[in-house]
Amino acid sequence: MSELHCVIVTPAPPGSRAGNRNTAVRWARILRGLGLRVDIVTEWHDGNHDLMIALHARRGRPSLLAWRQRHPARPLILALTGTDLYRDIRCDADAAQSLELADHLVVLQEAALDELTPAQRAKAHVIHQSETARGDWQPPRRFTRFAAIGHLREEKDPLRGPLALGELADLPTLRVVMAGAALTPHWRIEAEALLCTEPRFRWLGEVPHWRALKLLRTSHALVVSSRLEGGAHVVSEAIVHGVPVLASRIPGNVGMLGNDYPGYFAVGDTAALARLMRRAHEEPEFLSALHAAVVARQPLFAPERETAAWRVASADFLNLTQPRPK
Repeated sequence: MSELHCVIVTPAPPGSRAGNRNTAVRWARILRGLGLRVDIVTEWHDGNHDLMIALHARRGRPSLLAWRQRHPARPLILALTGTDLYRDIRCDADAAQSLELADHLVVLQEAALDELTPAQRAKAHVIHQSETARGDWQPPRRFTRFAAIGHLREEKDPLRGPLALGELADLPTLRVVMAGAALTPHWRIEAEALLCTEPRFRWLGEVPHWRALKLLRTSHALVVSSRLEGGAHVVSEAIVHGVPVLASRIPGNVGMLGNDYPGYFAVGDTAALARLMRRAHEEPEFLSALHAAVVARQPLFAPERETAAWRVASADFLNLTQPRPK
């Protein structure tokens, strides 16, 4: 049988540092290792591919419809993002209907299954985004640094960490360092205003991945204040590097860190985040407990586990023993 040909559709263009692009590139590498030919495109209109994997129910819908029209018998996999699960499928009929077009669904953490109907759960696979540690967790000793990593947009509630510094005026050795591009003028203006009033806040803007990982590894904790997440890859990165996480209690974070993780705060609750930051600064045993909790989750995010999940998924989706559908 000839080599099977897969197309991955992501709305993020080549060169983008958006999470969807990074996910597509990593999955392409895994699938190539399993013997498939893989193309990555931002939109699909036509082509003699054997399998489509599309990221994003709403933004990927034109490609899903084109695939179903061109190849009605060939497998179609839809990978659901945070905006799909926790916003679009609740209020956008087209996005919700995209789930019915797909033969199989992929979600990035267990809690995502709770957003699906029984029929949708029956065709869903949980595939955790893996990462390889690039060094040890080495926070500084002279001050306490919190990292906030991700592009500035509404869903991320990106300035919650810097705002929490205002509740901690008595702790001059705290730092919040944020890495990520402002995706709208609003967020640039808001971040620059905070820079003028809070000397313990630093904004690096968009940085290369290696530099973001260095910031992560050399911080006492990562702050993830998102209002919604499908399964943030930066949380995977923190877990495999043993970096504690202070996270908003949303399904996408709970699905990554576990129900009993001790580092949650309510969405948008600046005072609650500030209390966790104070504890991380003043109580070594609390930081150690967070570190132990993320280390306990590391096996879920091992590269070999993600590869094994795709090996199972590929055999199921493609039915490799059968000839290509006509």
